[in-house]
Amino acid sequence: MPSFSFNHVALSVKDVEESVLFYQNVFNIPEIKNTASNSKTRWLAFGDNKQLHLIPRPNEEIKITKAVHFALATPDIDLFVKHLTHLQIKYSDWMDVPNKMYLRDDGIKQVYFQDPNGYWIEVNNDI
Repeated sequence: MPSFSFNHVALSVKDVEESVLFYQNVFNIPEIKNTASNSKTRWLAFGDNKQLHLIPRPNEEIKITKAVHFALATPDIDLFVKHLTHLQIKYSDWMDVPNKMYLRDDGIKQVYFQDPNGYWIEVNNDI
């Protein structure tokens, strides 16, 4: 069996420009060249060859639930939560309690928030 590594997450978005700006403001990640095609899909890089692909779908319905999310980890989640507050981005714990960080049974802290298209993002301190 071959080995695998994580490469990218692709999200359908209503407004690709708005989504690019959101992810750059929240995570300070650069845009990289879309080497796959000349489409309007935009690529952002988290580093270590991990990417976020934002695919414009302005006329399609996007169905979203909190159980479908992606997670990023940071060593300083408290500083990140202050950053979300500064950007006036609403966050909650897993149970949807506003402005609350969730403490998992294993001691990991996490928060959830949504991007402009409603996708859920988890940020935790599982580093």
